[in-house]
Amino acid sequence: MLHFKDDKSKRSSGRKTRRAKLFSIILRRLLEHLLQKVEADGPPNMNPLWMNLRDSELARLNVKNMGYDIARALGTSRMSPAPAEPTADLLGWRASTQRDIESAWCAYWCGQLGIRPIYHRKIWELCYILQSMHTCGVLQPGKQGLGFGCGREPIPSLLASRGVQVLATDLPPEHDGTMGWRSTSQHTTELETLWHAHLATREAFESQVRLQHVDMNNIPSTLTDFDFCWSTCALEHLGSIEKGLQFIENSLETLRPGGVSIHTTEFNISEADTIDNWPTVLFQRQHFERLAERLRRLNCLVEPISFETGDGVLDRFVDLPPYSGLPAGMSTIGDHPAHLKLSVDGFPATCFGMTILKR
Repeated sequence: MLHFKDDKSKRSSGRKTRRAKLFSIILRRLLEHLLQKVEADGPPNMNPLWMNLRDSELARLNVKNMGYDIARALGTSRMSPAPAEPTADLLGWRASTQRDIESAWCAYWCGQLGIRPIYHRKIWELCYILQSMHTCGVLQPGKQGLGFGCGREPIPSLLASRGVQVLATDLPPEHDGTMGWRSTSQHTTELETLWHAHLATREAFESQVRLQHVDMNNIPSTLTDFDFCWSTCALEHLGSIEKGLQFIENSLETLRPGGVSIHTTEFNISEADTIDNWPTVLFQRQHFERLAERLRRLNCLVEPISFETGDGVLDRFVDLPPYSGLPAGMSTIGDHPAHLKLSVDGFPATCFGMTILKR
C-alpha cells in the first residue's frame, strides 16, 4: 500500500513537471512572437507589448547622444588648467561629481597620469586616490604601498616614478573570479602588464614594484607594516556587501600605526533597494555610515563624510547601456562620455571614495 502511494505521488509529480515545461515552451514562443518587429507576411507588428518596447533602444541611444554632446561641449570650456604643483584639497569621503572633474586637483593628477580630464567616473577614481595619497603624505621616496586588485591600472607605475615601493596584488589566476576580468583585460598575472612606460622607466618600475596574488577575502597575515594601501573599485566584487565592508576593516591590519587606507567602490544613489550577494554589489549611504561607526570604534580617524552627488547637468545625467559596441556612426561619441552616473542593473550608481587613518 505504501509503495502504491509512492508511485502515485511520483506520477503526479512527473505530470506537474511536464505541464510546467510545456507552459514554459508556450510562453517563450508567445513572447518571441509578440516581440517580432514584423508579422510573418511583412506588416509591422502592432501588438501593445511590442508597441511599448519597440523604440526603447532608440530612446536610450538618443539619451546617450545628447548627454555625451553636453559632455563634449563642457569639456572644452569648463576644465581647470593643470597647476604646477598638487593642491592641498582634503577630499574626505565623497561621491564623484562634475565639479570634481573640473577641479584643479583633478587636472593636476590627470596631467601626471598623461590623460586628459573627461567626465568619467574612472578618471575621478584614479585622481581621488592619488590626491588622498598626496594629502596624507605618502607619495614620498621610501614609502611602502600595497595595492589590492590592481589589474592593469597605472597607479603602481606612477608611484614607482616617485620612489615609492609598491606591492601590487590581484586574484590568483586559478580563482573563479578572474574569468570576467580576464575577458576584459582587467586582470594581471605578470608584473610586465602593470608597467606603463609613459609613467615610469623600466629601471624604476622593476626596482620599486612587486606582484603577488592575493584573495581580498583572505588577506595573508604576512602582509604588514605598509605605509598605505588602496583599491580601485574592487571591493564591490567580493561577493556581498558585508564582505566588502569587512575587507576595508581587514585592510587596516596590513598597515603600520599611522598608515592610511584609501578605497573607491560603487555607490547606489537610491536609498530604496540595492544589490547584494552578487558578483557586483552596490553600497548605499546606510552601509557607509555603518562602516564609519565600525571604524571609529577601532580608533581609526574617518575623514569628513559627504553624500552630495553634485548639482551640475552631468550629475543629473544617468548613462544607460550599451556602454560599448555602439552602432556604426555613433562610435565617436565615446570620445567624450558623460559617465559620472550610470545605470547598474537598473540602479543609479556612481563611485564613492573613502580615506581612513589607522591611529
